[in-house]
Amino acid sequence: MELIKIDPNKYEDYRLNVIFDGYKWDPQFLDNHTVSQHILVLTEAEHQLLKDDTIALGLETEAAEHVIHKNQHLVKHLVLPKKLRKDVLLMDNYEKEKHIRLMRFDFHPTTDGFAISEVNSDVPGGFAEASLMPQIAINTLHNPELYYFQSFGQSMIEAIKKRLPLGKRLMMVHCTSYSDDRQVMQYLGDALKETGYDICYGAADHLHFKNNQAFSILDHNEGLIDGIIRFAPLEWMVDIKPKHWSGYFNTTTLSNNHPIAIYTQSKTFPFIFEDLEALGADLTLWKKLLPQTRPSKELKPGFIYKPIWGRVGEGIGIEEACRDDEYQKILKDVKKHPKKYIAQKKFESKPLISDDIPYHVCIGSYYVDGKHAGYYARMNTTPRIDSFAQDIPVIIKKETP
Repeated sequence: MELIKIDPNKYEDYRLNVIFDGYKWDPQFLDNHTVSQHILVLTEAEHQLLKDDTIALGLETEAAEHVIHKNQHLVKHLVLPKKLRKDVLLMDNYEKEKHIRLMRFDFHPTTDGFAISEVNSDVPGGFAEASLMPQIAINTLHNPELYYFQSFGQSMIEAIKKRLPLGKRLMMVHCTSYSDDRQVMQYLGDALKETGYDICYGAADHLHFKNNQAFSILDHNEGLIDGIIRFAPLEWMVDIKPKHWSGYFNTTTLSNNHPIAIYTQSKTFPFIFEDLEALGADLTLWKKLLPQTRPSKELKPGFIYKPIWGRVGEGIGIEEACRDDEYQKILKDVKKHPKKYIAQKKFESKPLISDDIPYHVCIGSYYVDGKHAGYYARMNTTPRIDSFAQDIPVIIKKETP
């Protein structure tokens, strides 16, 4: 694994291509560029390892979700929002073969090999960055023929085509007031439209449900919806409170992702590993790759603290990665609200060096219906991968004969 720095004379064109051709509409956070000047290169062996581990973790996760759903006494340990505890009971008609299961595992290079920090189980993002950015990056290289990548978008479209004939209508459900959410949906929607599907865009409350089927109430797009591509997190929908949101839980309309993903989206999922194994679930790889994760009832050295429902790396207490007095504020909040956090054994991140600068990398590896589906990576000069991190394309170097 190595970093290749894009030729400075080509970087500005590369960045503009990523923005305008690669759907990267949010190329900055505050005063910081989030389009990296680097490319992350994996060896074939590293790619195969991550691919195999992603598939195995995905299968373990799906099996665990099934066991959790059949044993509702376990759900109390997942600290779901109150409204969700009632609505998950509606999923008694869930058949995974009728839906598309998407998740993304966050892998980190450490001094002891790869570790995972969590699974983005409900609505992982980074679709365009995992589909278009790698090719744009390869085009900047002097020897592009030596590299290839796996497109998330192509993998996703193939999964949809297996379940839904061309010509059917899909709604891209997202938080419509956020451009960074829209760019995710616009990329995939455009790709699906080009493939031959009828696409419309809407918010969570633009779908109503009748006889467990989804219907659009959008002006000029009213009628039956054949597939739901959801990019609105379930715990956000609790706060949005669309009137008909419970229909998402028992709809027979093809869904990506189905709300069953909420069980493993909770960062307290590891708390029930032993219970799940006693009920027949196999979590061998999860237990091997995930650092020890425990309740944050007491602060202990060597642990970091993560919000149970946190996203994009925000609010994670890693002392050397926090700014100003942020770490002390997080610890104070952990002491005050321990049930809102988990404690995770800190691993030793192994940075990659470029121009004598160490960069910490997180490789998000996608799982779609039992298959590996590409990478979305981010890197930072600190071990915390948060909003200050940069998006970095992942490509694979071909083995020489």
